[in-house]
Amino acid sequence: MQTLKSKVILITGANRGIGKSLVKSSLEKGAKKIYATCRDLSKMPNFGDERVVSLELDITNNEQILKIAEKTTDVEVLINNAGVLSPGNVLESDINAFENDMDINYYGTLNMMKAFAPILERNAPSKIVNIVSIVAYSPLPLIARYSASKAALYSVTLSVRTELAKKGVTLHAVNPGAIDTDMNKGSEWEMPAPDEIATIILNRVEAEELDIVPDEMGLGMLNAWKEDPSKLAEMFYGLFHGE
Repeated sequence: MQTLKSKVILITGANRGIGKSLVKSSLEKGAKKIYATCRDLSKMPNFGDERVVSLELDITNNEQILKIAEKTTDVEVLINNAGVLSPGNVLESDINAFENDMDINYYGTLNMMKAFAPILERNAPSKIVNIVSIVAYSPLPLIARYSASKAALYSVTLSVRTELAKKGVTLHAVNPGAIDTDMNKGSEWEMPAPDEIATIILNRVEAEELDIVPDEMGLGMLNAWKEDPSKLAEMFYGLFHGE
């Protein structure tokens, strides 16, 4: 087991949801320092711990990413959590909406990995944790743009995992179902709290589990997909058509 105690961790999208909970859980794990980033620092909560260093970062701005990388050369664990979820299917969505989701959920995270890979190699053994989604396995047409961006992210995550495997950098993919965060506000689904999920994620990262599904809903979807990919597609078909 590779403990997170005394590690230097950078978490994107740390101002709310799973990101905020990951900061709190990292503190409980005994992290040495946590760089907590978000686009607007006025929205960053006060974690009440001097180990948390708040940094402004918009992951769609590669120049900002590179500047942050220059300031945080001690990072040993990179948690790519920042993302966006907007409702909308394919045929009725403007192409600009697709580009926005891809810029944040895919290109932004990809640029984070590219910028921090040399740092993590120097600080090895080290880790990257990408928060992806269960829809990486099969698209949910109700959130088609999100699904497409997360499928792309999962694919590139597996590629980077292989590239870094012999450089002392372990890459974890987290594929949750619906979690009770602002992203899913208004949903009638029964969802777990982000604090609970963040603890599960970090426990499994420490246990060196590469592909992590931290919730029951996600596990149900994953098991349906493992049995027969068409079963998960059928499940999403029913959700889309209200059946």
